[in-house]
Amino acid sequence: MKARVTIDRDVAIGDTHERLFGAFVEHLGRCVYGGIYEPGHPEADEKGFRKDVLALVKELAPTIMRYPGGNFVSGYNWEDGVGPVEHRPRRLDLAWMSTEPNTFGTNEFINWCRAAEIEPMLAVNLGTRGADAARNLVEYCNHPGGTYWSDLRRSHGWEAPHDVKFWCLGNEVDGPWQMEHKTAQEYGRVATESAKMMKWTDPSLELAACGSSARNMPTFGAWEREVLEHTFDHVEFMSLHTYLNNYAEDMPSFLASADLMDSFIEEVVAIVDSVAAARRSSKRIMLSFDEWNVWYRTRGKKEGRTIPGWPVAPPILEEVYTMGDALAFGGACISLLNHADRVKAACLAQLVNAIAPIMTETGGPAWRQTIFYPFAHMSNLGRGRVLRAHVDSPSYATNYYDPRGTQEHRFAMPAVPYLKCAAVHDRKGGFITLFLLNRHLSEDLELELEVRGMGELAVDTCHQLHHPDLDAVNSRDNPTEVQPVALADAHIQGGRLSATLRQASWNVIRLRAA
Repeated sequence: MKARVTIDRDVAIGDTHERLFGAFVEHLGRCVYGGIYEPGHPEADEKGFRKDVLALVKELAPTIMRYPGGNFVSGYNWEDGVGPVEHRPRRLDLAWMSTEPNTFGTNEFINWCRAAEIEPMLAVNLGTRGADAARNLVEYCNHPGGTYWSDLRRSHGWEAPHDVKFWCLGNEVDGPWQMEHKTAQEYGRVATESAKMMKWTDPSLELAACGSSARNMPTFGAWEREVLEHTFDHVEFMSLHTYLNNYAEDMPSFLASADLMDSFIEEVVAIVDSVAAARRSSKRIMLSFDEWNVWYRTRGKKEGRTIPGWPVAPPILEEVYTMGDALAFGGACISLLNHADRVKAACLAQLVNAIAPIMTETGGPAWRQTIFYPFAHMSNLGRGRVLRAHVDSPSYATNYYDPRGTQEHRFAMPAVPYLKCAAVHDRKGGFITLFLLNRHLSEDLELELEVRGMGELAVDTCHQLHHPDLDAVNSRDNPTEVQPVALADAHIQGGRLSATLRQASWNVIRLRAA
């Protein structure tokens, strides 16, 4: 099987924003407790942060971190998580049917972000709370001093402001599973008033309004339009969420699912731009894809309900990712890169243990899941100007099955190219990095790629993620079963790259000026 790709230095989609390579920490299962934070662990520092996890996070290289939710935030009182730990209340968390001890809160998160060298992104509770609690949190975090909330922060030991710039106005408020689920009009009103008061407190903030929590929500489209009718003048971003699945146990359709992520992005862009057009406004709302991942084996299971006694940090949603999952995940990475002109922030959900690239054993080691590698490749090597790739590849037809609650959705996909790719030009370093997914399950792909306008190039580095068993996983006892290897069969001559991409493989090829 052969495919041909053409890219031109002067034909670009847009520049990646630093925030495109983000991730997500929620008070869900063992993401916080036993994940990033485990006092008493042999690898814990004086603040209780696991240094082995921090080392893997730095290797993964996320740039911004969303916190504290997620569904959790819709019932969260932020005041519970600040001040002396011994005085913090224990609360029932109705999102995940567990007990929240509040020993880790806003200030601990800020400290962790500084240790990890990551920008913090905070979400405010627009479920059970509202604009007053939101603006108080902004004052607590960002005001220098001389007021009640800023002086309270200083009394808690944080003299300087946290200076958090990116904020989410609630989470998935369109979903009936959410605490204090709202209609678009109800949410649009509270989001608008919250945004006004938050920006009056700190005019430098950038805000994201909640978009649809999935493309197959019955309110998709109408939700975005009505929410923006209220919030357009007060926000810079609209959020969207997607989780890829293989419920149908159909690997070709699973590997095609990232193409529907492309459609979702393009549809939301059209909707938000239509609101701008109706207002005759030159303002462009950007997208924050602040939850995305592969998630299906543990989805919909209420594990927390089956564990008696409202436990603290129960081991829930601990998806074990396969080689096949890593391929679908890599397709999602490519989709984000290829929409860098409008997706200016994105967060892999989540970071540790709960649907995560990093797994830990409480009291024991940490290791990389299969999906760790495509994200690390994208984050470390995918920063720059995304070039528009013209792909000529054989294709296949499939149907993607995506259930949502009691509804079933089947999306016909008549022409899915076996090759999915993105090309990123690092103009400062002079590199072009190619991200290449061969979705064919039984045939290698002979790639010919022409680079125009770059002069003489040479192959710098090549990585390939492949395993003959698409069900292969990494585990505590075998943490390197699936890992990248060098891609040997790649060479360039006269501006043309030739390479063999193994069947069902994720590939990264970096070119440099000769």
